[in-house]
Amino acid sequence: MYETPKLLGSGDSCLVVEFSDAIEIDANIKLQCLRHALDDLKIKGVRECVPTYRSLSIHYDPVKLSREKLEKIVSRSLEKPVESGGALKRVLVMPVAYGGEYGPDMANVSAHTGFDEAEIVKRHTARDYYCYMLGFTPGFSYLGGLDEALATPRLAKPRTLIPAGSVGIAGKQTGAYSIDSPGGWQLIGRTPLLLFDPDDEQNPTLIDAGDWIRFRSISRDEFESIGRDVNAGTYKPERFVERDGGDGSCHS
Repeated sequence: MYETPKLLGSGDSCLVVEFSDAIEIDANIKLQCLRHALDDLKIKGVRECVPTYRSLSIHYDPVKLSREKLEKIVSRSLEKPVESGGALKRVLVMPVAYGGEYGPDMANVSAHTGFDEAEIVKRHTARDYYCYMLGFTPGFSYLGGLDEALATPRLAKPRTLIPAGSVGIAGKQTGAYSIDSPGGWQLIGRTPLLLFDPDDEQNPTLIDAGDWIRFRSISRDEFESIGRDVNAGTYKPERFVERDGGDGSCHS
């Protein structure tokens, strides 16, 4: 992680604030804090702040906001201290039905890791995962923190259609498909939660970069029950905020 983030131009309407040249959770937490700080300022001319693994892209209208002024605002925001250890951690509990029709690649992961299905589920649900960024499709979460013993290469031949909600492993990453789409991750389960809702203008994605995800194993019956409630619009995903003694996270 850089001691001082780099301010880089990307065309005439985007400023990139780069925090590191590697994927590091501390760097990502700091860029999320900057993102929320800029959102709170409601800067005239800033169109959107897009987080990636190690940088924040700030898209702005150069007619309304100069690059020089934006850089000054960003620099002042970066000077403010960022809480790390003991910070607040926003957690979303994601129910997942593992294996069977919901996890068609469970056997592949088992063969690669040497673990049976029960051990894979135990390890996958044993820790919280940090969402570094959203990408690929609206609401697709790139989660860090996978037990390295579960790391499994992508499929040699990607599928042309993966059901929304599918939870997979690709290398040292895990994540959930937000919409029906092609993909090459090893599918081990599926969540009945609606991860992307284009009709929700305020919060179209259930997961936000900087969130933490805690997977919870559920039965097929519970999957179908939650699915019915989700479709009826009556299911409220379990969320809570706790104080983290480690990396923490930053939310406004």
